[in-house]
Amino acid sequence: MICYGKGMHLIMNILSGVTGLYLILIAIRIMLTWFSGAQYGRPLELLSGITDPYLRWFRRFSWLRAGFLDLSPILAMAVLSLVHNLFSILARYGRIRLGMILGMVLSSLWSAVSFILGFCIVVLVLRLIAYLTNRNIVGSFWGIIHTLSQPILYRIHRILFRGRLVHYRTGILSAIGVLVVLMLGLQFLVALGVSWLTGLRI
Repeated sequence: MICYGKGMHLIMNILSGVTGLYLILIAIRIMLTWFSGAQYGRPLELLSGITDPYLRWFRRFSWLRAGFLDLSPILAMAVLSLVHNLFSILARYGRIRLGMILGMVLSSLWSAVSFILGFCIVVLVLRLIAYLTNRNIVGSFWGIIHTLSQPILYRIHRILFRGRLVHYRTGILSAIGVLVVLMLGLQFLVALGVSWLTGLRI
């Protein structure tokens, strides 16, 4: 158990506020990257100077990137959110147990993983809609969805069908089913794990 005197409450409150503000700035910076054609001038330069060094640290991990899809900001926000929660609990209660820390770590990791799984499910559902409605996938929104869906389908099919040829629609439906079951199963296990960890008296 981590605990301290009343004199540290102010420091923990300040750190909680700073990390909370930084988390908001990171979220704004990530959202602005979705509009790469827009011009923001000096404010964007200041924001980039504050947030990009932190985000670049996570971009070093190649396994977080698949083509032009970069998942490193998700992990960056999950880590920062965990640190913010630690400071907030210490500021509020003056102590924290190891079990609570482990529970928050598991919960933060699951937040990142569940976002990725949910994103993959949405992409595959949109790809199924495009396939069933014969959408043009050349140089359009549906083309982006097609590009995003291919590595997801490839990895799931390699595990699920082991090289066997299946109908494209069957493959998409199977992949969606696998991801939904995986997400629900992991959510149940994580909930049990967090409950057990936070109940530990250490």
